Amino acid sequence: MMMVRSSCFRPLERCLGRLGGSGGGDGLLWHLELKPHRSGDFSIAVVQANSSLEDQGQVLTSPSATYVGVYDGHGGPEASRFVNTRLFPHIHKFALEQGGLSVDVIKKAFNATEEEFLHLVKRSWLSQPQIASVGSCCLLGAITEDSVYVANLGDSRAVLGRRGVDGRAVAERLSSDHNVALEEVRREVAALHPDDSRIVVYNRGVWRIKGIIQVSRSIGDVYLKKPDFSRDPLFQQFVSPVPLKRAVITAEPSILTRKLKPHDLFMIFASDGLWEQLSDEAAVEIVFKNPRAGIAKRLVRAALNEAARKREIRYDDIKRIEKGARRHFHDDITVIVIYLDQHRQVTPSRSCNSSYDCTSAPTDIFSFNADDSEEPLQPPK
Repeated sequence: MMMVRSSCFRPLERCLGRLGGSGGGDGLLWHLELKPHRSGDFSIAVVQANSSLEDQGQVLTSPSATYVGVYDGHGGPEASRFVNTRLFPHIHKFALEQGGLSVDVIKKAFNATEEEFLHLVKRSWLSQPQIASVGSCCLLGAITEDSVYVANLGDSRAVLGRRGVDGRAVAERLSSDHNVALEEVRREVAALHPDDSRIVVYNRGVWRIKGIIQVSRSIGDVYLKKPDFSRDPLFQQFVSPVPLKRAVITAEPSILTRKLKPHDLFMIFASDGLWEQLSDEAAVEIVFKNPRAGIAKRLVRAALNEAARKREIRYDDIKRIEKGARRHFHDDITVIVIYLDQHRQVTPSRSCNSSYDCTSAPTDIFSFNADDSEEPLQPPK
């Protein structure tokens, strides 16, 4: 466990060297061109829109699997940053205890992360009671030699790209969106609260649980899971009171397992900032038709171009908008593309000369790029 934890905490530059960099004139964009994992390559890109980056993303390569995490925070960055440091170590711990990766291991890791965040909220209550209103979506992928596990809370999404019988790209969604914008999710939430006719409210064109939150599952958001917190006068100094009898959202992940097949080519893991702009099919087509190096950045830029088009401006105009104000044009976006080379004659080189290698995107893109006084970073040879 300590090996995984120290690997994930290691400063980014010590592992990546000069593989990543800022986004070609966009001071709020960071990317990693390409890097090997245990059975292929991967690419990461992140663009910041909020005053503090609320997205976090990471890839862990181990001897038995490649793990991918995308954590999309809301209400602040604290929950997503917490998950970024705790989920992978919990998976490693439970997998060792139970003799390997399984659905039960993943469920236990999610539950342990949720419980630890609850304890953090309790410890911080007197000094920072508003942390009870902070939460994060949580998307996990675990890719073994012949299978993939995808676990999800919230509306980040995993999409697989495969080659169809006609040679064209086919998009296959591997995660479930837990967002009450979807009718089936509204029905699910309503069925859990038959005594509350206003459990989901439509206001100003958006469906929200209790008029507050769109996602029905998350890490954190303690005040929507533990009514005592929302009733506390200290908390009500910072957040409007919410009359709750019981929890209105959960931390129970949806988990899918799927055998990998010869025509499976790659997977895209991304926060909802990407999917608000691009369809599953459009994203898969971009990856299918373009070179690997810098592919995650290409997806982010496609999303930003679409966001600009909707506002009848150019991406160059968006690049000049400061963090915070930029949130009016698009969300934080994290994209991780994982290529699946298990079934091909491809032998990826070892990464960072270590059995365990954890790559995390910067905690805050604005701060990272502002501190980076080196020359532009070059793609790997």
